[in-house]
Amino acid sequence: MNQKVPCEEAFRLCKNALEQNDISAESADAIAKSLIDAELQGKSNVGWPHLVDYLEAVQEGRVDGQASPKINRSAPALFQIDADGGFPHTGVEQVFDEFVEITKNYGISALGVNNGYISGELGYFVRRLANQDLLGLAATNAGPALLAASGSKSPVFCTNPLAFAVPRKQAPPLVIDQSCSATAFVNIREAAKSGESIPEGWALDSGGKPTTDPHAALKGVLLAFGGNRGANIAMMVELLAAGTTGANWSRDAPPFHIGNECTRTGLFIIALDANTMLGEDFSERVNDYLNTIQAEHQTYIPGEQRGLDAERRKREGLLIPDDVWKLLNKYDAKSV
Repeated sequence: MNQKVPCEEAFRLCKNALEQNDISAESADAIAKSLIDAELQGKSNVGWPHLVDYLEAVQEGRVDGQASPKINRSAPALFQIDADGGFPHTGVEQVFDEFVEITKNYGISALGVNNGYISGELGYFVRRLANQDLLGLAATNAGPALLAASGSKSPVFCTNPLAFAVPRKQAPPLVIDQSCSATAFVNIREAAKSGESIPEGWALDSGGKPTTDPHAALKGVLLAFGGNRGANIAMMVELLAAGTTGANWSRDAPPFHIGNECTRTGLFIIALDANTMLGEDFSERVNDYLNTIQAEHQTYIPGEQRGLDAERRKREGLLIPDDVWKLLNKYDAKSV
């Protein structure tokens, strides 16, 4: 049975559980913000389940919960963060306010993270930029290699998500957040746990043949959406997230869910002050356009309904699954 709790209490319990597992207060705060935001957006596959992933990763040595990010500014509008085997959220949180300020001063800036663990919901980072009236683009190669490249039947890339957010006047920002694979790895993992089959076109088995068996898919390779076009986008993500940051290529990264090694993969973010480029209110122009194509063409606007639902959940509280509720309260009892 799910428990409904106020968002502030859900955040406190989440942050406390992280701290009780040898994660610094600074990192716990940054991670908890991202997990609660994912739940507010209704992205439950990268909310509470990722809390469990993070706790297990620290306990089993895949990530250093006490890591201290190293910040380098090689140019006025460039931020390079070495996560030092820790969570990428920490370094991003440290520089976020300055990142926004620099973007508004220069019109554009970029941020790269290397040597980090998985970043969770990628849309979180660009949505924060859109809420600061900036356009955001983010890419990450979480690792390890799971996805076939164009012409390949063996894994070369991770699912390599790409996220894009645009501010809107008097409406939730437009947010596009999707992997380059036909589906996210967590969806196949959940299908394997529940015993459900997966659709054709999602994966190949270890012999390179199409499969609807999630267990066979986990031993094989995921397929890109749209065939070679999706695989080409995955390559772009890889070159941005790993190539420009100096992080592990997906093919060199250890698994994020087993073992005792950090993936040491990358996160790449560009922020653009479109008002400076346009010379007028970009968010108002975007809002007028989106409202028009929505009214005249019944266009679906990514992020709109999620944003409205997030506002409702902020008022009404968040649902916490019973198993996570027990876990949170176990650690809460330890802190008393």
